[in-house]
Amino acid sequence: MNRWTGELQLHMKKKTNRTVAESVFFQGAFKVMRPLYLDDSGQACYYILNPGGGYVDGDRYIISVHLQEDAELLLTTQSATKVYKTMRDPIYQENRFHLESGSVLEYWPDPLIAYQDARYEQKTIIDMSQDASLFYAETMTPGWSEDGELFPYTKIHLKSDIYIDGKLVVLDHLRFMPQTQKIKGIGFLEGYTHFGSLTIIDQSIDLYLEELSQHLLRDYDECQIGFSRLEVSGILIRILATNTKQLEDVFKGCSKFFKRRFGRAVPELRKY
Repeated sequence: MNRWTGELQLHMKKKTNRTVAESVFFQGAFKVMRPLYLDDSGQACYYILNPGGGYVDGDRYIISVHLQEDAELLLTTQSATKVYKTMRDPIYQENRFHLESGSVLEYWPDPLIAYQDARYEQKTIIDMSQDASLFYAETMTPGWSEDGELFPYTKIHLKSDIYIDGKLVVLDHLRFMPQTQKIKGIGFLEGYTHFGSLTIIDQSIDLYLEELSQHLLRDYDECQIGFSRLEVSGILIRILATNTKQLEDVFKGCSKFFKRRFGRAVPELRKY
């Protein structure tokens, strides 16, 4: 019996001026479209699909991505991740990313929408070379219930470990339990309803940190945005907002900021 409800493996390499798949494997409730090339940089883009339409009681998913030297990948989802009621076993997803020297991973998933009585656990392990680059985003909504109540889910637990050359440099542990936490109050969501997180690790980021922070605070003042510098060349950005579009706009703003400074075109991810 297969232990995973959905499984995806991508092994990417740089070939001439393009990133191509050395191997692609998927089964169960995970699939990927053929790669897209949204600009002339050679970066490959994959959309993750879930034909089942959502996660249900006891589902288990795994995503494994390996980027060889200088490979560049943009990984996103086709639509929001819907986590339905889980009365018996929590839904579990595991993400594993391995980034070799000079590689670039951009991970921009759509929002997580947890329905009434949902329980969701996610573990992400990123093992990267010191000169690899990472853009890793997460978005959470207040969920969905038939009566319109906000935060009707039971638990969302997100744990991310980031290693650089085998050393643990980031341990990000988020636990949302609305039934026992004052999730809307001071010290948590501060009256906002949507939460976003973006981890950026890149050797050149220290050159742009002040400019980036000024840009975000000036142009996205409808959100609350916080910045935490990492002990390595990186930053952790937290965003509180009142709708999904506000979070997406901040993420797009960050992406455009760096791509323009690296002389890259800014592709548009069209999904709807």
